[in-house]
Amino acid sequence: MPTNDVKMTDVKESWGSRFGLILAMAGNAVGLGNFLRFPVQAVQNGGGAFIIPYLISFVVLGLPLMVIEWASGKYGGCYHGYNSTPFILQSLSKRKICKYIGVFGIFSNIVIASYYCYIESWTMTYAYFSVAGTFRGMSEGMVSQFFDNYLDLSISTTGIPYEAVFFYIVCLVLNIWILSRGLQKGVEKVAKIGMPLLILFGIFLSVKAITIKAGHQNAICDGVVGLNFLWTPQYSSLADPKVWLAAAGQIFFTLSLGMGCVQCYSSYLKRKDDIVLSSLTTGFTNEFCEIVIGSAVIIPISVGYFGIDKVVELASFGGFGLGFRSMPYLFSNWGPIMGAFAGVAFFGLLFFAGITSSLAMGSPIIAFFKDGFSISRKKASVLLGIIIFIYGLPTVLFFKKGVFDEYDYWGGTVALFVFAMLESVIFSWGLGLKKGWNVVREGAELNLPSVFKLFIKYVTPVLLIVIFLAAMFKPKNDDWSSIGFKGWELDKTSIVGELKHKDIGPNGKWFSNTFYSEITGVVDAVIQNDKKCDVFISNENTSEQYSFNNAIPIVKVNDTVTYGDELCKGKIVNTVFYSDFTRIILLILFVMICLLVKKADRNIIKRRLFNSEK
Repeated sequence: MPTNDVKMTDVKESWGSRFGLILAMAGNAVGLGNFLRFPVQAVQNGGGAFIIPYLISFVVLGLPLMVIEWASGKYGGCYHGYNSTPFILQSLSKRKICKYIGVFGIFSNIVIASYYCYIESWTMTYAYFSVAGTFRGMSEGMVSQFFDNYLDLSISTTGIPYEAVFFYIVCLVLNIWILSRGLQKGVEKVAKIGMPLLILFGIFLSVKAITIKAGHQNAICDGVVGLNFLWTPQYSSLADPKVWLAAAGQIFFTLSLGMGCVQCYSSYLKRKDDIVLSSLTTGFTNEFCEIVIGSAVIIPISVGYFGIDKVVELASFGGFGLGFRSMPYLFSNWGPIMGAFAGVAFFGLLFFAGITSSLAMGSPIIAFFKDGFSISRKKASVLLGIIIFIYGLPTVLFFKKGVFDEYDYWGGTVALFVFAMLESVIFSWGLGLKKGWNVVREGAELNLPSVFKLFIKYVTPVLLIVIFLAAMFKPKNDDWSSIGFKGWELDKTSIVGELKHKDIGPNGKWFSNTFYSEITGVVDAVIQNDKKCDVFISNENTSEQYSFNNAIPIVKVNDTVTYGDELCKGKIVNTVFYSDFTRIILLILFVMICLLVKKADRNIIKRRLFNSEK
């Protein structure tokens, strides 16, 4: 065992019970994506056929990575006394660069928590709106407009000035207060309350969804029709690499892999604590919430009242479109009392899914401050709150300007994948599979098949590298047959394409005096209030809303515009400015964390020298 070459350090905190640990780990994995992202991904990627690459990804990527992260955390915590990813990864290998790879585990959590807490605050306020009957009597269009108004800082739906910022702060303070109470009294206690309620709310909504009957309470289809639509397999999609990439991405997203949260939580285990059965239980709990509950709520209810064609259209705008713009209206068909209860159940489910995940995101950061700077948990929690607030404000203030998308892409997708890919290599080849496998088996109540060694050392790392390279150099329009030795045109959604702002369109400058249409269509509406101007354009495939300050429209209703036509003139700040601004502040954050890790490493070395002299 690894005890021969390292010095054991006391771990001050630990989990109160195994049940609490499993619920906390499950809460980390079960998040908003289980109920908003997964069903939409399934609709867009082959329906029932999507479950095939999804489950294969779960077995060859998800489970091995879960075991790696549980074992890495346990090794770093039990044998070195570390609870944060930079030093957990450093404990796996003598190479100094490993602690800087662990920076991704701090960086991604700060970035994701910055916008995640904001979305989490929506679920909290929408649960309140459901109880207050705010949506009662509203049409579908009014409910959708209400969501836009809520995100617009110049409009208040409750009478509270800058309400979106206010509720974001309330939600953030709640997270920080819970984290400051520690593992047992804070994180574990919330998991023990939140996870059972989440499952109960989910079961209630699932039963209501599949028992919807056409012709009853304004429904046009049975709820089962929506379930059948979601899971009807389109086997032709299995030949599309895009579907496999989407399945692998969903596994990462849903299991919270590549974030450092699992390592942090498992670092508080004791040496004889089981990680095999616990990790498998956590994984399958997440899959139950996602596949069974997640697929049985939004899509069946939406199809029941909207029909399949409209749901497909709404799904193209993502889970937010269905979750916040449509569900409150749909629940109103069940009557004032049941509709209010359904709203509380749905948004309460999302809130508990959100807060258990955001608490997990905060834990590695607090652990880093404790590891490297000997800061108390309460002070570290307050410091975390300040950092999240500062980095969350751009998302709150400029949500519609693409800041959220940049945060989610670079911090919530790319950083996760890079970290998971590198940690799998470090665990298998840095620590060594023999030593790592001993950590996995120590205290295990269930023995993993030896074939998992093959997955952990070869299959999983190779697949991660292949998937990453595919995402980096994805060909235009996902035409993989165009790949050749002479090169190929990259898709604008490839990582390189995103970096280059490929096919950015006619509004490629940060600032300009004219804004040009980015689609061909008909002007549906032009709204001008004081210095604010909104132009709505649609065609048979899509619709766009352009909002400007200090601009004057030069088109009118029913005008036909083509791509590149002038829409308005004034002092225009294009979306590309916000994108580049976001990337700059994210790069600054990453560099700052690297510097902090360097400083923390020096502090740890000084403490060791001081203790050895004593």
